[in-house]
Amino acid sequence: MAKSLSLEKILFSQGFGTRRYCQDLVWAELVKVNDVLMTDPDEKIDPEGSILEVDGQIWQYQAQAHVVFHKPSGYECSHKPSHHPSVYSLLPNPLIERGIQCVGRLDYDTTGLLLLTDDGQLIHRLTSPKKNIGKRYRITLAEPSSDVLVKRLLTGVQLYDEKTTSCANACEITGEYEIEMVIPEGKYHQVKRMVAAAGNHVTQLHRQAIGRFELPSDLAVGQWRWLSPEELRLATQTLE
Repeated sequence: MAKSLSLEKILFSQGFGTRRYCQDLVWAELVKVNDVLMTDPDEKIDPEGSILEVDGQIWQYQAQAHVVFHKPSGYECSHKPSHHPSVYSLLPNPLIERGIQCVGRLDYDTTGLLLLTDDGQLIHRLTSPKKNIGKRYRITLAEPSSDVLVKRLLTGVQLYDEKTTSCANACEITGEYEIEMVIPEGKYHQVKRMVAAAGNHVTQLHRQAIGRFELPSDLAVGQWRWLSPEELRLATQTLE
C-alpha cells in the first residue's frame, strides 16, 4: 500500500493551488475523493488509484504527470509564445501549476505526437541523442520523393553551422510526395533542415511515434490524456 497523505498535500501535489487554497477548497465542501465528500483537509488518504472531484472537475491522482497530447498546427511549445498561442493553453490548469513540460518541442506548424511530463529524468532520457530514442516523422515534400533523397538522409547531411553530419536512423518512401524518417534527436528545425540539405523541402510535418509508442488513433487533434505505464514503457524503447 502506498503511503497515506493528507488531503491538502494530495491536492497541492496535483496542481490545484497553494496549500492554503487547497485547504479552503475542502472547507468549502468542493472536494470529493472516490465520490465521498471531504470536509477535513488533514484527513489521511491513500492517493494511489484515487479519483478526485475538485469544484466539479474530475481528476485521477498521478504521482507524476505523464501526458500524451495530439498537437494541432498553429501552436507553439512554449510557456511564453512569440507569435502563436501556446499548447499549454489547451491543457487544464492543474497540469500547468505542477510544472509540466514538453518532451522536445515541435515547431508551431508541426502536428502529431507530443509528450509532456513533470519528470525531469524522463525528459532527459527521451531527448538525449545518447539514449537513441527514435522519433518518427511523416514528411510531406514540395518535390517528389526519390531513392536519392532517402540515401542522402540515411548517409548523413551537413547542416549549416553544425560540425557533424545529421543522419536518419531510418527513412523510407511512403508516397509520391511523402517519406517517413526516424531521428534520435531534435535540434532546432532539424527535420526541415535535413530535408532541405538533402535537396527537397518540407511542406507538412507530423510526428507519429516516439520510441515504440505510436500516436493513439483515437486521440483527437487538440486532446490529451494520461499515459499508461505500458505506453510509457514503449516510449522509452528504441526504434530499430
